[in-house]
Amino acid sequence: MKFKITLAICFLTILFGFSAFKMDDDPFTLLLKKLDDYTSKFPQEKVHIHLDKPYYAIGDDIWFKGYVVDAKTAAPAQMSKVLYVELINEKDSIKKQVKLPLISGITWGDFKLTDSLSEGNYRIRAYTNYMRNFGTEFFFDKTIKIGNSWANKVFTKTDYTFTKENSTDKVVANIHFEDKNGVAYKENEVSYDVQLDYKSVAKGKTKTSLSGDAVINFTSSQLLANKSGRIVATLTLDNKQKVVKTIPITSTSNDVDVQFLPEGGSLIENLPQKIAVKSVNSTGRGEDIKGAIVDETGIEITSFETTYLGMGSFVFNSQPGKNYTVKIKFKDGSSKDYKLPYAQKTGYTLAVNNLDTAKVAVKIMASESLVNGSELKVVAQQYGNVFYVSKAKMDKQVLMASIPKKNLPIGVVQFTLFSATNQPVAERLVFINNAVDLINVNLNTSAVSTARKGKSTFSFEATNQNKPVLSSFSVAVTNATKVTPDEDNETNILSSLLLTSDLTGYIEKPNHYFQNNDLKTMKELDNLLLTQGWSRFLWRNIAAGNGPAITYKHENSITISGTVKKGGKPVPGGKVMLMATKGSFFILDTVTNVDGKFVFDNLTFPDSTKFVVQARTKTERKFVDISLDVVPNQIVTKNKNSGDIEVNVNNSLMKYIKESDNYFNEMTRLGLLERTIKLEEVTITEKKNPAKNSANLNGAGRADYIMTADDLTTCITLSQCLQGRLPGVIFRGNTPYLMRSQDTPMQIILDGMRVEADFLDNIIPSDVESIELLKTIGNTAIYGSQGGGGVLVITTKRGGGSASYNHYAPGVVTLNPKGFSVSREFYAPKYDGEVNNNRADLRTTIYWNPQVVAENDGKGKFEFFNADEPGQYRVVMEGIDAFGHLARKVYTYDVK
Repeated sequence: MKFKITLAICFLTILFGFSAFKMDDDPFTLLLKKLDDYTSKFPQEKVHIHLDKPYYAIGDDIWFKGYVVDAKTAAPAQMSKVLYVELINEKDSIKKQVKLPLISGITWGDFKLTDSLSEGNYRIRAYTNYMRNFGTEFFFDKTIKIGNSWANKVFTKTDYTFTKENSTDKVVANIHFEDKNGVAYKENEVSYDVQLDYKSVAKGKTKTSLSGDAVINFTSSQLLANKSGRIVATLTLDNKQKVVKTIPITSTSNDVDVQFLPEGGSLIENLPQKIAVKSVNSTGRGEDIKGAIVDETGIEITSFETTYLGMGSFVFNSQPGKNYTVKIKFKDGSSKDYKLPYAQKTGYTLAVNNLDTAKVAVKIMASESLVNGSELKVVAQQYGNVFYVSKAKMDKQVLMASIPKKNLPIGVVQFTLFSATNQPVAERLVFINNAVDLINVNLNTSAVSTARKGKSTFSFEATNQNKPVLSSFSVAVTNATKVTPDEDNETNILSSLLLTSDLTGYIEKPNHYFQNNDLKTMKELDNLLLTQGWSRFLWRNIAAGNGPAITYKHENSITISGTVKKGGKPVPGGKVMLMATKGSFFILDTVTNVDGKFVFDNLTFPDSTKFVVQARTKTERKFVDISLDVVPNQIVTKNKNSGDIEVNVNNSLMKYIKESDNYFNEMTRLGLLERTIKLEEVTITEKKNPAKNSANLNGAGRADYIMTADDLTTCITLSQCLQGRLPGVIFRGNTPYLMRSQDTPMQIILDGMRVEADFLDNIIPSDVESIELLKTIGNTAIYGSQGGGGVLVITTKRGGGSASYNHYAPGVVTLNPKGFSVSREFYAPKYDGEVNNNRADLRTTIYWNPQVVAENDGKGKFEFFNADEPGQYRVVMEGIDAFGHLARKVYTYDVK
């Protein structure tokens, strides 16, 4: 069973010299034991988020269900029980974060999108605290498009053209400005700031033409070539209102990068090898090419062309003493020459043929000088679980083996060839499509209604190997006529957990490889693994017994812990009480250990709960110091999925968001949606105070103005605390602006991490230790273009600030740790036949249910009412059972 096998060795029929591996105490067996110990100690958790539709409009909510799977075991006791999900904007700033409890590896939640949110390319990022030990590369990270027409007056469409002069890339951006009805903004003033990797490279002013176009020119030096960035364009309307639009720059040239990757890792002379080709343009997407390989005399040896997303392969035999050039032709007619990778004089090659539906063929070749009878080993493993091991003596130049796929697990499997000294000399990843590891969902659609507002009832049976399974499903139903799915580019439970979570970098159109199981798709998937194959661990680390440093533990619950000291020395046996005073109510007590440490675990409380921690010595003395343990925030890295970034978000979603307008307006009329109310501008002054513990890049306390925790005790929201009290700052709603720069919101730095200006009221005032205002050029310059509108540096008590929290009395501190977010219930109307409901039902998302359960008999059921609009309705089911088997089912029906 998947996720349950710790060490399974398959004894298979071996051809041409391979012998089945037998367990003994030789060095290789010890290496395998170290591998098993390594992966037992450091299992790798995976996260998948089921999103209800591929893009969103302002007024929609993002509903999601999360699955966390442990690569070593599906047992809940060995998995984290807390999941963090974040909504991140194009500036790599966190807009929203929710903390969710995991039950048996499953949870669900939502983000509410307000009409004040600007359109753009946003990211959904999800991870557990334990996953942070292994870096952000394997976090769930999905780019989504959010459009805004409901509260938007200006729409843009941008086209880029590129030219090159010497080593400088010249870029021309043509930005078209129009309103929702397509009427151009003519002869309006536009100011702009072009930023590449957060550095401003061009600023200026221009005017739109009679057709509503503004042309912006900028250059990218070699230092910034192919960097991403943005154009911040401010359009002044006829009524003098200024509208700021942020337009992504996905590339600064037409350059295409081409790589040649020999199968197994190294190119070896005199051995025929498959060489994979990967061609990627400057936006990060694959671009198909044609090429020919010629020797130094100009004679063509072979030719090739990529077949899908710039990937392909060809067989080549590098001859001694020869130099080879690859002549590439690009789709625009241009050409370029490349050199093939250097060929080693001697070595081994590992070739894997995975195109047979029943078996995997493995072929090992060696240089003539290495045909000396030395013993080689081949290991096939997934997540550290070994599924195949064989030894063979290299007494001939070619050795072959055939492995039945039924003995290999579904997903990415790594084949490694070891030398006689147990050094890995070649590696290859393959994808095994083993349906035995999937849940079969038999859907009964006999009670599905095709009428508007009709009741549709679905019953289903979930089985694995013809046996019923207890499993949990997420179900989303959308009107696909209005919400057109991009099926190839969908991120779903299969593409995420089986493929992209095991590969680094950007994977373009991941679901394409799961749409069909034909020979063409199998070849395309094999080319992906030949070019982007990567292993989670290094064999040399395993041999040395070196694992990753485990800084962050599995979170089984919310924990509050710390240390009690008196006179700088730990207080053993001290009495500590934890009391919830807001949002919930309970009292717990404990005693400190010999090191003065205490812990309250297994806590469950909602977000915004306020606590008081009180400590005493054994003899009830109050004058003690309490320091609470702090877990630093996870930094936001750059978006790795650059190929999914859409330059013209609103334009690409226009059909959908225009149709959504009717729904939003109807919901507003009924009082079910709220519009943002912006407050009048307020001017503020206050005096200066020191701050000792901030992450201010100028140095702690070097600011134009400082507020401390004492100034923040009489308000509910942070924007309330600050309005009228920061010199030279005004507020629009809850967003701060410098008076001299009213088009650019201030940059908020929270505990060293960038967040958006409207994130301010997500910060609880009693959590804050200090706020530093940076507004003069001397203080903002260090923040580059991000500081152009001023900076607020906020340091929280739990974010690494002072040990002096809010002290109401000696030995007492208050804190507001982040609690669990309460998930809202998805609203779906019910139409009773006895009630005549004439209200228009214009929903695009018809139904969403994160917890549809198939009981022990494998049977489950869900039902809903159709909306009031015709179209093709699309039902998507995704699920998992207790053994880690996965399920995905898509069904469509027409409503007339």
